[in-house]
Amino acid sequence: MSPRTQAARTEATTGQLLAAARELFGRDGFAATSIDAVAAAGGVTKGAAYHHFATKGALFRAVFVGEQDRVTAELLRTTAQEPDPFAALRRGCRTFLELCLEPAFRQIVLLDGPAVLGWQEVRAIQSERALRVLADGMRVAAALAGEPGVDVTARAHLAFGALCEAGMLLARADDPDAALHALLAEAERLVGAMARP
Repeated sequence: MSPRTQAARTEATTGQLLAAARELFGRDGFAATSIDAVAAAGGVTKGAAYHHFATKGALFRAVFVGEQDRVTAELLRTTAQEPDPFAALRRGCRTFLELCLEPAFRQIVLLDGPAVLGWQEVRAIQSERALRVLADGMRVAAALAGEPGVDVTARAHLAFGALCEAGMLLARADDPDAALHALLAEAERLVGAMARP
């Protein structure tokens, strides 16, 4: 078998496992999902699953990273359409909160991520992705607001933590649409405050 064919087969199997794991982790949660169930849903053997991912935790981490890559790509796509950094921050808040309305995203990223991976690992993964996008946007906005060179690290962590908590609030809301509207109004006020030097 040629190396290219083996690499393609490996990539296909990994993709099948990740898709099945995302569905099951997102629907049932980490604790209720077994490697056996993921392998069956992915159409591979349990041995193949363990060949690609040594533990259920390693598989979950790969799914979590995939969700972080997805949110980062969506943030970059939507904020690039905005005319200024403050509008981009508002749009980024909306984009993130709308993703939190997706049950699978909420389960994997907000509920199971910190419990399974630990806070430090979650933040390390996010720091390279969505948190970086937020910090970059805040840095540009700070410069425009007359705060060039300000270290926005603490500000970005505070804002990102607030967005994650807001996502949890949406998860528990009786009326998610009304909760989203209220949270976006608050985000608008916070971003507006940043715009005032």
